[in-house]
Amino acid sequence: MVRIAHEAPITLFKSVQARTDYDYALVHLFEENEQYYELFKDALKQGREVVLDNSIFELGTAFDSTKFAKWVNMLEPTYYIIPDALEDSQKTISNFDKWMDEYKGNLPGKTIAVAQGRNYNDLVECYRYLVDKVDMIAISFDYSFFNEWTRHLSLPTKFHEWMYGRRMLLAKMTDDRIINNKVPHHLLGCGLPQEFRVYQKYDYIYSIDTSNPVVAGIKRICYNQEDGLDNKPSEKLFTIINAKLSIEQESDIFYNIYWFRRIVNG
Repeated sequence: MVRIAHEAPITLFKSVQARTDYDYALVHLFEENEQYYELFKDALKQGREVVLDNSIFELGTAFDSTKFAKWVNMLEPTYYIIPDALEDSQKTISNFDKWMDEYKGNLPGKTIAVAQGRNYNDLVECYRYLVDKVDMIAISFDYSFFNEWTRHLSLPTKFHEWMYGRRMLLAKMTDDRIINNKVPHHLLGCGLPQEFRVYQKYDYIYSIDTSNPVVAGIKRICYNQEDGLDNKPSEKLFTIINAKLSIEQESDIFYNIYWFRRIVNG
């Protein structure tokens, strides 16, 4: 069974936590909201697995490395994602080497690295460099080269391009024998939730994180059961982390979480 986490507003954190397998923290919110940080400290005390993200998707660039290391030390997460650089394989590798030179063996928690690249060969080079040096490797959902890969399909939205793009990427990396099955893989985010229907054959996928069912529910958009969504709400969860929700919104969120799990794990 693939492990699933959903980022959620603070008011709904524990209710979503009860419906997920582990917790996923955005480091930049620690500096803005002590209550948010304490939720993850409590989760660890309860024996929950916690992944600390460097917030690159939310900020556009990874959180400051020195500050990030400080928060890793304070939180002591199960895993943390080493600061990377969006679609820049060489900078990601350089950041990784600098991080390992300074912090290897000096911080609590297991390491996750994200494979980055502007095209397939670039990403594969980055993946191969990182994969046997970390405890887990992560693959993102929205590499820009997916647009070129899926152009012939004439898909209706960029979210469909990302969905089919990552499916094609994992299939090609598997067929090309690039995937290292000895290392667990994490899938970062998603375009559309129905993407995950085809991944049950990949036993190297360990975990997924996405706020998709939560944000959709906040917008009063319900999944079409295992068919997921036709489009994706564009708002990022961190911008509504303090949202107060209605009973109807909560109901839609829980409905979507239920169907997301059905989509992923059958």
